[in-house]
Amino acid sequence: MTDTAQTLWTTAPAPARVRDYVDLLKPRVMSLVVFTGLIGVMIAPVHIHPFEVFLAVLAIALGSGAAGCINMWYERDLDALMARTANRPLPAGRVEPDDALGLGVLLSIFSVLLMALATNFVAAALLTAAILFYVFVYTMWLKRRTPQNIVIGGAAGAFPPMIGWAAATGDVSLVGLSLFLLIFLWTPPHFWALALYRSDDYRRAGVPMLPVVAGPRETKKQMLVYTLVLVPVALAPTLLGAVGWLYGAIAVVLSAGFIAHAVTVWRAADDRRGHAAAKRMFKFSLLYLAVLFAALPLDRLLVG
Repeated sequence: MTDTAQTLWTTAPAPARVRDYVDLLKPRVMSLVVFTGLIGVMIAPVHIHPFEVFLAVLAIALGSGAAGCINMWYERDLDALMARTANRPLPAGRVEPDDALGLGVLLSIFSVLLMALATNFVAAALLTAAILFYVFVYTMWLKRRTPQNIVIGGAAGAFPPMIGWAAATGDVSLVGLSLFLLIFLWTPPHFWALALYRSDDYRRAGVPMLPVVAGPRETKKQMLVYTLVLVPVALAPTLLGAVGWLYGAIAVVLSAGFIAHAVTVWRAADDRRGHAAAKRMFKFSLLYLAVLFAALPLDRLLVG
């Protein structure tokens, strides 16, 4: 084998595998979306056939994956600059950009049609809005232009429980809106905690995340404010009568823990210890949302 052939053999990107196409759908994000969407169906006052539930959740999952796929297609230049994302299928050259875009568009259309046929047009319209908001408002408009990208763009990730609720009931109630607001207000402190200890990545890529633009101190202050505002929103399902005080008690305990983490981050210096505190808060934020949503059907089951 010649030196040139040897070089091409060792440096050419590997062909795409099934795993690469799965990675384009952001399966970690999808798992949270599926979970919260399912909870929206489960706590709705209208019970639908289990197969309809399956199809509704599948449509939410595919819609989430489609939006994530288009997001990766559009942000492949940024991903190549960040250590956390440089090995994703597109910047690593394992998937062609046109293939990723085509997959995202096809899944978007299919997911909305599936939701409309399996449940109702209200849920399908909400799913359409979620996909379009994530792709055009967050990915293409906000992310590269404003430090409020996560604040406004967080609405896209807040749709699933409201979509699940609408899939069962055919409407959007105050309870569905409260679940939307819960994720919407949880998103900024969750992502800003990540941005605090990954700020060098965002600075290198030119993404105006709040720690890069306003500095760590202002970011920490806003994180604390958001965790405080979250308390009444987390209690809203109980106050609205959708669930009982078992959920309410869990929400109070979890919210106190979230606030405690935010205070620790706020008081910490911007050094390795401060980054460690932010990383702990990021991990706790995932636990916070997962346990809070799991407590909703648990309350229904145990308290009725």
